[in-house]
Amino acid sequence: MHRFACVVLVDRHGRLLLQERDEHPVIDPEKWGMCGGHLEPGEDPLTGAVRELEEETGVLLAPEDLTLVEVATVFHAAYDSHDELSFYAAAVDLTDDDVVCGEGRQIVFVEAGRVLDLDLTGSARQVLPGFLSGPVYSRLCA
Repeated sequence: MHRFACVVLVDRHGRLLLQERDEHPVIDPEKWGMCGGHLEPGEDPLTGAVRELEEETGVLLAPEDLTLVEVATVFHAAYDSHDELSFYAAAVDLTDDDVVCGEGRQIVFVEAGRVLDLDLTGSARQVLPGFLSGPVYSRLCA
């Protein structure tokens, strides 16, 4: 089993920060997903989420700024394994201009109504519908 942590940032307009992956990743190339990735050996999910977010976007948040949305089991065909995904979210007052694309084709804020129409990664398809209709997203948008 592999362990992953991912983060979705929600801006003041309710848009979600998502990454368009390029052709290089082993898991779900050329799909839209959340910022995040593999946890380092011995790394806790919250620390990994903060690290991955900064590596991929240049955005550094304090651990207490992140809310754990859920811990999900996701199947990754590339590894033929059911893996653990810790999914975090945070409200931010940022724009696309504040985000550095450190990985993938682009990392941009996407209108909530368009998110589920994108060609999403397997893990994003699994967790984002419930997130968008759930209490954490509602609270982050308030």
